[in-house]
Amino acid sequence: MINLLILFLVMNQYHQKTSGWRSVGLQYHESLCQFIWEVLFKNKGVQPLLDGVLNYLPCPTEVENHALDQDKSEEKVLLSGSPNGPLVALAFKLEEGRFGQLTYLRIYEGVIKRGEFMFNINTGKRIKVPRLVRMHANEMEDIQEAHAGQIVAVFGVDCASGDTFTDGSVRYTMTSMNVPEPVMSLAVSPISKDSGAQFSKALNRFQKEDPTFRVGLDPESGQTIISGMGELHLDIYVERIRREYKVDAQTGRPRVNFREAITQRANFDYLHKKQTGGQGQYGRVCG
Repeated sequence: MINLLILFLVMNQYHQKTSGWRSVGLQYHESLCQFIWEVLFKNKGVQPLLDGVLNYLPCPTEVENHALDQDKSEEKVLLSGSPNGPLVALAFKLEEGRFGQLTYLRIYEGVIKRGEFMFNINTGKRIKVPRLVRMHANEMEDIQEAHAGQIVAVFGVDCASGDTFTDGSVRYTMTSMNVPEPVMSLAVSPISKDSGAQFSKALNRFQKEDPTFRVGLDPESGQTIISGMGELHLDIYVERIRREYKVDAQTGRPRVNFREAITQRANFDYLHKKQTGGQGQYGRVCG
């Protein structure tokens, strides 16, 4: 640890030698890093951070990425990171844009070309790439193709976050097909009835973005139930409903109907008498 600290100080003193930092980072990537302080709110340190990403972090061909082969019980497969290999791309972010759903893809291997077809391994659907763009903040640049190591966005692709796309020659996924079961549920509803449409739109979008976030309707209580991986997980989505869709929502525990079941035979003997004037009432039930 002392040797690593000395090495860190030496490399930090001569940080201009980016090739040295890159080789050190590859060798000690689990125990050595360079710190760059930044304040996003005031746009301080963002440029040095991005420069550091370019100068010090390894390129895609220097990192081992593994996919899961669905034809071999999710056996791990090492990806070469070469544009000459079969296409393997991961949808890691969804965004509602002016022209519909904008899907961000990270290309791990192969090439994506505008107008060509690719396969969604998670759904089995064959999809055409109608428009391919490179993002610059909130600006878009139309491109004809993108290679391994790049992050691009596509329009008109119906998918969920975490879906993997290939050219059809392989059935690789970058994430496991097994989604963990939710551990917590909440009942949620819009405070204003006029917000129902926006409320439903928000929940449908969040389900696509996050496979671990689930929405259901309790047929007995009529409540909308959201389920996720914990209290914080669900609180974040409730806050996003308010912030992004301007819908105030209230949450609570799901209602559970109380049921009774007959478990064993019982002896009973009941006598009913009622006399209030005139003809009285009399009855006896036993068993």
